[in-house]
Amino acid sequence: MNTSNGQVRVRFAPSPTGFFHIGGARTALFNWLYARHCGGTFVLRIEDTDKKRDSEEALRVLIDGMKWLGLDWDEGPEVGGPHEPYFQSKRSEIYAEYLQQLRDCGRAYDRDGAVWFRVSGSMSQIDDKIRGKVQRLEEKDFVIVRSDGQPVFHFVNVVDDIAMGISHVIRGEDHLSNSSKHVELFLAFGRQPPTFAHIPLILKTNGPGKMSKRDSGALIEDYAGRNYLPEAVRNYLCLLGWSPKDDREILPIEEIIALFDLPGINKNNARFDEKKLAHINGEYLRRMAFDDFYSRAIPLLRNAGLVDDSSDGAYVRSVLGICQEKLRELAELEHFCAYFFRDDYQRDATAEGKIISSGNSLASVGEFLAALWELGDRWDVESLEQFTQKLAATNGRKTGDYIHSIRFAVSGQSVGPGFYAMVAVIGKDRTVKRLENFLRQYSAGNP
Repeated sequence: MNTSNGQVRVRFAPSPTGFFHIGGARTALFNWLYARHCGGTFVLRIEDTDKKRDSEEALRVLIDGMKWLGLDWDEGPEVGGPHEPYFQSKRSEIYAEYLQQLRDCGRAYDRDGAVWFRVSGSMSQIDDKIRGKVQRLEEKDFVIVRSDGQPVFHFVNVVDDIAMGISHVIRGEDHLSNSSKHVELFLAFGRQPPTFAHIPLILKTNGPGKMSKRDSGALIEDYAGRNYLPEAVRNYLCLLGWSPKDDREILPIEEIIALFDLPGINKNNARFDEKKLAHINGEYLRRMAFDDFYSRAIPLLRNAGLVDDSSDGAYVRSVLGICQEKLRELAELEHFCAYFFRDDYQRDATAEGKIISSGNSLASVGEFLAALWELGDRWDVESLEQFTQKLAATNGRKTGDYIHSIRFAVSGQSVGPGFYAMVAVIGKDRTVKRLENFLRQYSAGNP
């Protein structure tokens, strides 16, 4: 097994308890980034000694989440190879060996069926790369092996860090209170502690307090299920406590790796903002090559029953071409473009209230429909824009009067792709039919 030797070696050591929390994902990411920045080694170590809480399903969620975010690890046990993480449940012989070392030097003793660690009574100090100098005194002896024979987190955590040659421990600020116990254990084994870096907490969107698994947006698996782009989620997680210092937010991962370093991590807690994450995801969607976007979108349209093998491929590409730049997430796709494929589309009640209450909608739709003959066979974005502007000038209206009313009449929505592109793609015949239907329904007072 490798040892430090001056090389950066970091680890992510989660417990598989059912969820991949965004805080854990950010911790994994910062370790991965630092290893990649320094040309070091990133170790994944599963702390699965609590059999009452751990499960295979929880482990799968964790591993799938790591792979989804692109956080590949570099090392594993000899039997499993580099693609299998270390499991503490398979390292009992190592823990027994280190426990005996503590017994031999008089730092471990039995009481009430458990094994206790005898503290030194000295002040511990760490030079934390984020928090600065931290001094803590561990005043009381503490349990390192429970009465049921299971080793305690503090003990196995330190033993594994020693055995794996971990050079830097990058973890959440909530573990800062554990630092005195861990320093005591490192020194008891005759080892210098690794370099510590306690990263800021992630606060919930609204109100005080650390973000918990019950808060909206807290679980990585939810974003995968909503077809978020993993590179967008990863980009956003980088910004929770770190920034490139030049007001940029969208950066390729290669550039983030080049810029990332521990002194650049903020001491202040980071506040989670799901709207900002959605914005960043939308930016990634807009910048995506159309063919890549198309390949991701088509399965969703098929599952929604909007397209099938008989669908007009050119029309589908046209629809997706004008929707790509407006989406924030692929989960919006069905709602965003259903009216391109269905004539029985639903009308948004809020949009309906605003459009109808304006008092101009029926007149605007009627004027637009009556003047369409002027376009002849021309039905493209430029012709539609010129036609609408001319109509507004002739009738003393704003172009927005027509845009808002026509958009709602043909789509049932108040927002969507560019208006002229939307009407151009829907086509003249379908647009005319929808406008006529709108006038019949609303003129009769029966929307």
